[in-house]
Amino acid sequence: MTAFLDIILPVFVVIGAGYAVVWLGWFAQSGVDGLMRFAQNFAIPCLLFTAISQLDLGQNFNAPLLVSFYTGALGGFVLGTVGARFIFGRDWPDAVVIGFCCLFSNSLLLGLPITERAYGADALEANFAIIAIHSPFCYGVGITAMEIVRARGTKPGAVVRKVLRAMFSNALIIGIALGFAVNLTGLVVPSSIQHGLDLIARAALPAALFGLGGVLVQYRPEGDLRIILAVCAVSLLAHPAIALGLGRGLDLPTASLRSVVITGAMAPGINAYIFANMYGAARRVAASAVLIGTALSIVTVWMWLSVLP
Repeated sequence: MTAFLDIILPVFVVIGAGYAVVWLGWFAQSGVDGLMRFAQNFAIPCLLFTAISQLDLGQNFNAPLLVSFYTGALGGFVLGTVGARFIFGRDWPDAVVIGFCCLFSNSLLLGLPITERAYGADALEANFAIIAIHSPFCYGVGITAMEIVRARGTKPGAVVRKVLRAMFSNALIIGIALGFAVNLTGLVVPSSIQHGLDLIARAALPAALFGLGGVLVQYRPEGDLRIILAVCAVSLLAHPAIALGLGRGLDLPTASLRSVVITGAMAPGINAYIFANMYGAARRVAASAVLIGTALSIVTVWMWLSVLP
């Protein structure tokens, strides 16, 4: 109960506050859109840039960490895609979107604050290593799969160009890439600029959590309940279970194992709906999975925290 009250509940209080003020009409949806643009296009890229520019790449970018997390993510994508096509009878574009919902856990808006509250700010280095390639990896998998099923016969070069264009127009990926550039070249960011970036970065998680609550007001759970619950089961249970098994098998250090499992146990992120909207497929399932998965994760994250050392 202490973990629930001290770690999980404060995060969802901020999300709930954002949801409540928008639902009650005290905060305009246009304000939420502006807040999320600030968080996703400016504050979170500053946070990622700062974290990755200062990250010990040799210590944190290790194969067991990434294999444990991303095997679980790919397993979720395969389970979601195959299940949607052959169990629920959805067409291939819908199936790919549903697989993407199972692939793209909310590593930033939920994974970071919950890990920080559970284990402290010093426990976030493995989270940042995962997040550094999360968007490129997930969008690479999702866009490639979608372009293959939608445009059979398209030249491979055209598919690669679409994938790269979609990935490297993303502000998060730009922030990550610049962080790597500074880290690898040894450039020193002037202290006045770094202090400014730090100020913006401190606003990232509170603003994003509050905005996430406001965004979720738009998503009404309608129909498709069985497949939505299947997406939630894969995202909240299967992905972290695969990651936990692999992490233990590969003898991950405790801190890394915690980050891998907690990040894998997060509900589908808003990017799942953005991806569905990009292709006009399974939008209702994606929107409802974000909403219902976020609500259910209050309980499932508590369970995973109790399992971890």
